[in-house]
Amino acid sequence: MRNVFLVLAIWGAIHPMYYFISWFQAEGWSLLAMVDAWHVNAATSGLVWDLTIAAVTLTVWIVFEAFRTKNWLSLIAIPATFCIGVSCGLPLYLYLRDRVVYARDKRQVRV
Repeated sequence: MRNVFLVLAIWGAIHPMYYFISWFQAEGWSLLAMVDAWHVNAATSGLVWDLTIAAVTLTVWIVFEAFRTKNWLSLIAIPATFCIGVSCGLPLYLYLRDRVVYARDKRQVRV
């Protein structure tokens, strides 16, 4: 599964970024204009809030797990989530988390 999570994280970074960059090239490089575009109607506003709540939930989970497991590397999924999107941040976190879980399970088998 680890490789699947990595592929999904890469896809989740590249695919949405293609659309963001295309939009910036067509409309100008203004973040405020992009935020305005996200709220052009109720459907897009609902999607923005859905993804925002998912991003905040993922962030809380990442921080809690990082302190519990001392997996500090997993914290890089937070800026990936807010700078790229949940489509990158979630699979990236699962990829980084799986490394720790797999190592812990492997140690338990050896004991």
